[in-house]
Amino acid sequence: MGLISSILTLPVLPVKGVVKLGEVIQQQVEQELTSPMAIRARLEELERQRQAGLISEEEEAEAQQEILGRLIGGRTTGAP
Repeated sequence: MGLISSILTLPVLPVKGVVKLGEVIQQQVEQELTSPMAIRARLEELERQRQAGLISEEEEAEAQQEILGRLIGGRTTGAP
């Protein structure tokens, strides 16, 4: 029975591989979004944009709240 079930499940293996790859990519993205170094870099970029006059202080404050909310919220990535 093991040989027969292996042959019958063979066409499903690519789908299982894609699902596993998607899970790995999702984990990596979540780690990068919540990484303190990545968050600090985004906050510094916001400050540079404000100093260059590309965004207002209000826009900077809103973006900071969103970024820091991700840090505090852990793995949440969307708006509440």
